[in-house]
Amino acid sequence: MTSASPRSRLLITAPFDPVAAARLADLFDVEIVEPSMEGATLARPGITDRLAVADAVVCEVDQVDQAALDAAPALKLVVTCRASPVNVDLPACTRRGIPVATTPARNAEITADLAFTLILSTVRHTGASERWMRAGNWCADDVFEPYARFRGIGLGGRTLGIVGGGAIGRRVMRRALAFGMKVLVYDPFLEPGALGDDADIVGLDDLMRRSDVVTVHVPLNDSTVGLIGAPQIALMRSGAYFVNAGRAAVVEEEALMAALREKRIAGAGLDVFWTEPPPADSELFRLDNVTLTPHIGGASDDVVTEHSRIAERALRAWATGERPEAVANGEVFTTV
Repeated sequence: MTSASPRSRLLITAPFDPVAAARLADLFDVEIVEPSMEGATLARPGITDRLAVADAVVCEVDQVDQAALDAAPALKLVVTCRASPVNVDLPACTRRGIPVATTPARNAEITADLAFTLILSTVRHTGASERWMRAGNWCADDVFEPYARFRGIGLGGRTLGIVGGGAIGRRVMRRALAFGMKVLVYDPFLEPGALGDDADIVGLDDLMRRSDVVTVHVPLNDSTVGLIGAPQIALMRSGAYFVNAGRAAVVEEEALMAALREKRIAGAGLDVFWTEPPPADSELFRLDNVTLTPHIGGASDDVVTEHSRIAERALRAWATGERPEAVANGEVFTTV
């Protein structure tokens, strides 16, 4: 692994804060290209000449695959504006001795905001009531109809169950505490008492059984696919709500759909789906106890500002011969 030389060339293909890019000009010759949302190889037409001389790249959606690495003989550092390097051929970078830095928790605050928005909208039926009102259903003949039709629950004194006590889960916890909620957290990597008086660390079944609202914030990996299935959903109270602004595959689709269809739980708020976008004939659109948002958990310019800040810190560390804070293939630093 080699650090930057004076005036290393930096190619940025991710959405990036121009102020952070300007600051990096003291260490790099910075070139910014229009971000592509296609998810294709970084070695895309129009930038291969710049990729060929780049010492470092910052990307988000572009794939740093073998074709990109072959087109970048000078490349010594990759920074991916993702929490994990899902768009990077990590083994190939490791073989080349190229560290791959990530931007963990870049969207933690904004995703926690969206999760709590879904919680509020779901338990207070704000989406359904707005659709009903926009359709012209509120009339003077029964001015109190919405008061009876859209009766929801308050959050104060209720119990929120958070599946996953990482960066997003902890931020959701802080928001819940501000609403006067009791908080339970399931996370096999947290020791009992790890969250002090803020939350109780409990088993998954216990959490599902005791919570008024369950919200999902675990990463998607082999151990979490299908983590919440029919047995876990069957433990939920009939008046409980389920919210997922994390990953759809953590939940068994038919198990949740059956519970909603049969009204065995009060409702759900979903920002993620098993097929995205859901097909036009999806049953989800016909269920009146479901609040839907189109995977907008990280949709904020604040995320760009945050991942730019983290990426800048990683680039400065590398440029001065230090190890960036979050590197997915740290073993490159041990090779000579």
